[in-house]
Amino acid sequence: MKTQMTSHEQTVASEDQYQLATYKKMPVVAERGEGVWIFTSNGERYLDLYGGHAVAGTGHCHPHVVNAIREQTEKLLFYSNLVYSAARARAAEKLVSVAPDSLTKAFFCNSGTEANENAMRMARMATGRANIVTFSGGFHGRTADAISATFLGKYREIGKPNVPGHLQAEFGDIDSVRAVADESVAAIMLEPIQSMAGVRTAAPSFFRALRELCDERGIVLIYDEVQTGVGRTGEWFFAGSEASDRVVPDIITLAKALGSGVPVGACLVSEEIASQIKENDLGTTFGGGMIAMAAVTATLEAIENDGMLANVREVEAYLRERLKEIEQIVGVHGRGFLLGLEFADKAKPIHEALLGQRIITGTSSDPRVLRLLPPLCLKREEVDLFVEALASLV
Repeated sequence: MKTQMTSHEQTVASEDQYQLATYKKMPVVAERGEGVWIFTSNGERYLDLYGGHAVAGTGHCHPHVVNAIREQTEKLLFYSNLVYSAARARAAEKLVSVAPDSLTKAFFCNSGTEANENAMRMARMATGRANIVTFSGGFHGRTADAISATFLGKYREIGKPNVPGHLQAEFGDIDSVRAVADESVAAIMLEPIQSMAGVRTAAPSFFRALRELCDERGIVLIYDEVQTGVGRTGEWFFAGSEASDRVVPDIITLAKALGSGVPVGACLVSEEIASQIKENDLGTTFGGGMIAMAAVTATLEAIENDGMLANVREVEAYLRERLKEIEQIVGVHGRGFLLGLEFADKAKPIHEALLGQRIITGTSSDPRVLRLLPPLCLKREEVDLFVEALASLV
């Protein structure tokens, strides 16, 4: 007699049959979420320390965000940028209000890769130059220009034929930047913490040197804060923080946690760059849509109202202290809730074993580094669960 499939098995079979294979999936059928927890179709509960690629910044289904989205869906699902919108006006004003003072304009789009593509386009328009300098280990997205700006493992290769005009420098090495940043260069773009490369960052002096070099040579400085932005480092942005030596770029790109799960990207732009952009130079059908804008405003409000920035700083310090108990961890990299735990040996078996204990973490292109990108509402008691589980495995 044929055995009837469970709902879990039916979902897995259906996706495998009808969806194009992209990621290697975890054996988890996510049904609902609350805070730092994911609940599956077969009743299991997982501690989510990965946040769906750093997206669930405010936690899964934060009530304030859910209510804002629900209220907006009852008014208007969408209209394009050809009309004014109170939802869009509120989101733009709120986002600019938490940005460094020199970044006065917002451009909304749909994703991180789209934000990076538009940032590079704005730099080329503002300078009249063609080339973009990016860094070894950087990841900027999968669309044509963004993947051509990515010098990490296989990604640039799978994007071939690459868009011309992309130059590589060594992350953290200002001399390598000076060697390629000539009069043909429109912008220098970097992830201030290279997440997928194993959570690598540079000394604050490197960011200061980049700012000075860009000012000296008329080059636009772009921070790709798709992962580091919106509170993940314990500050609203890496830009302007102590870790950046208070350096503020000309453009910041954002996505991931910006809409708490609703797809949205953005560029924060200086007045000088904005003044070079004319009508029809940029465009997007769905960027700035009302549901996404309601999510952006509510996300930023939730982070403020719940004191999440302070929580990130406090819980990061507690997590770092507890991780000292794990002898097999040889380094903890990153900042805030973008952390890379470096092991003496490969991290993938630990990732898989933690999944067996219903804890979701991430790997990276560095085989020894386990990545943590939890919601900003993670608490000490959940850190304790993670560290105790980790200690039982290593």
